Amino acid sequence: MSQVKYIKLLIPLIFMVFLQTCNQQRKLVQLQMQEKPVVELKHVKLRGKLRVITDYNSTNYFIYKGRTMGFQYEMLKALAKHLDVKLELTVNNDLVSSFDALERGDVDLLGMNLAVTGDRVEKFNFTVPHSQSRQVLIQINDSIRPIGYVNEKSQLFGKQIHVPKGSSFEERLHRISNTGNENIDIVPVDQIEVEELISKVANREISYTIADENVAMVNQTYYPNIDIRTHLSEPQNLAWALRKGTDQLTKDINMWLIDFQKTKEYRIIYRRYFKSSRIEEMLQSEYFTLKSGKISEYDDLLKKHAKHIDWDWRLLSALVYQESNFDPKARSWVGAFGLMQLMPETAYRYDVDTLSTAQENVEAGVKHLKYLEAKLDKTLDDKTDKLEFLLASYNVGLGHILDARRLALKNGKNPDQWKGSVDYYLLNKSKPEFFNDPVVKYGYCRGQEPYWYVIKILDRYKHYKNMALTDQASS
Repeated sequence: MSQVKYIKLLIPLIFMVFLQTCNQQRKLVQLQMQEKPVVELKHVKLRGKLRVITDYNSTNYFIYKGRTMGFQYEMLKALAKHLDVKLELTVNNDLVSSFDALERGDVDLLGMNLAVTGDRVEKFNFTVPHSQSRQVLIQINDSIRPIGYVNEKSQLFGKQIHVPKGSSFEERLHRISNTGNENIDIVPVDQIEVEELISKVANREISYTIADENVAMVNQTYYPNIDIRTHLSEPQNLAWALRKGTDQLTKDINMWLIDFQKTKEYRIIYRRYFKSSRIEEMLQSEYFTLKSGKISEYDDLLKKHAKHIDWDWRLLSALVYQESNFDPKARSWVGAFGLMQLMPETAYRYDVDTLSTAQENVEAGVKHLKYLEAKLDKTLDDKTDKLEFLLASYNVGLGHILDARRLALKNGKNPDQWKGSVDYYLLNKSKPEFFNDPVVKYGYCRGQEPYWYVIKILDRYKHYKNMALTDQASS
């Protein structure tokens, strides 16, 4: 075969190899583009928020009498304060999808009770322990049902045990099962939290589950018919998880955790959720939202009146908590009163006073919200941030909000945008260079109060949405 013919035959082969190589490189680049870069401490600080997933249960995160509480919640708030960033909390009780989100880089931290296992350490960074606990078997109290009672690990074989899928409890059962001649019937359950499984044991829907002892002890106050005496492990370290490679962020959190656990604040937080006698009182309360779905004794009243302004009743509840902590007798130092903390001149407009009922107070407050909303509808061209404007107006008065809009417009900012525009000028309206500006008509304003008022209500509303079901809004 001549050299020319050989080259002619070789060219298509070379071209095919070239195309294949290009396709492989293209696919590699696409995969690399899909992967999110590792987020380190400097990125968190630059972003200004720490993205965390936690789970809701009787100890980690819950609402009690309208107040957001929980061991993990308070620890994470303290961490965010240390980092000087905002805590952006997502609630997810599906452990598998939570780990997936962390691996993808959608969040920075899993802030929950995570056992540090060998398999997990290969995939993720872990902090130093924030607490310790043993794994215990949850079963019906043996004095009520002695048949099938499990005293020790060897008696687990042949038993059916339900556990959250992907949990360390499932991993522990597999290790125990592999040591015997008979298998344990392990039932991994998707998208379920261990406390829900505990309730199923207590209601005799299933026979057994496993929980961390500190969580089990708290739930025993709620379900006195469960037994938690059978230990399945020695005390285990419980920690937070971060994405693999976030070594600087992990190191900073570890240094903070080591110091924080020596403080009085940590001891108080730990006692509050695992040692306090008030735990039983909270769990039994009808306003323990995790169990009851209720926020306050005024839920029905707020559901009724929220409809008049097309609000979610949980948003109105968040406002009422901020105003009065659900106390109808609350009085402020400036004379505001009742659940909605109406100022006397506002209350007079709606024909209510300090002797009016809680219902009349709420009705008047909602009418005032509706009045302010109508004014804002005529004022705002872009109504994207209308809720923020409305909440701030309810707190400090519409005049000061209009002043802040005029200051924003004068300084080249968008007067219809709340964050980073109008909120900035409202926040600074206590400074002479701002409240003495010629465009300001209503003078001095203690702007920090409405600024934080908006943030706190919207933040509490997020928590209420996590706990109180939407379908209750129509009940």
